Amino acid sequence: MKEMIFICLMIAGVAICGCAQIEEGNDKGSLAAAGQVNNETVNITSGNMTYPAYLAAPAGEGKWPGVVMIHSFNGLEPGYISMADQLAMNGYVVIAPQWQTFNRSPSDAVVSELIDDSVAYLKSREDVRGDRLGLTGFCAGGRYTMLLLPQMSQSFSSGVAWYGFPYRGPDNQSRPIDFISQLEDPMLIIHGTYDQPSNISEIYQYAARLNATGKYFEMKVYQGEPHGFMIKDGQLSQSSPAKDAFWQMTSFFDRTLK
Repeated sequence: MKEMIFICLMIAGVAICGCAQIEEGNDKGSLAAAGQVNNETVNITSGNMTYPAYLAAPAGEGKWPGVVMIHSFNGLEPGYISMADQLAMNGYVVIAPQWQTFNRSPSDAVVSELIDDSVAYLKSREDVRGDRLGLTGFCAGGRYTMLLLPQMSQSFSSGVAWYGFPYRGPDNQSRPIDFISQLEDPMLIIHGTYDQPSNISEIYQYAARLNATGKYFEMKVYQGEPHGFMIKDGQLSQSSPAKDAFWQMTSFFDRTLK
């Protein structure tokens, strides 16, 4: 009965608990209003190979938190570029490595090394606060967020996992559920109830395990939304749930990275 009550409460919305506020950095409001963003394609060297990565950064002077964005299994679609630009407008330096450049289904070890090298790239920039980095990912990238955030706690301060796969790994690779004990950073889980590839029941089970072990997380569930609801025909969706979900991510990073 207690478990059923817990699940019903999660359906109601986001779990809100007090994440400590970190000192406020730059004035992101004026930056967003001006729409000032610098963007370019950069190269990340990882495992003796060079991966292109999309970079979006605030044009204003200052030091900003950084975010590593892991795109879905469908590649770096234009919608992810739009999201990176919008995050930059809100005061973040965002890097989105194209992790499928050499293999559509690389091993977890290859992706982990690429994310680690993307972190190193962000830390090398003068406009990035290297001690304030976030991780976010979608679909396969959501799984990587759930998998790598516990294993890379020294690199990241928080993460946002979009419609991930906590109980599965391709080709019998690692399952995120097996690394819960290592999780130290706050995590926001975003999911839709009509997600067929990643059934909502598994997300509730994952959240229950997080809760049982005392790990801090927040969760936002959108009734009726399918898998990948942020991207429609390759573009960033303009639906009300998509707009709200983007705000949820930005708000969460504002509270945990700034």
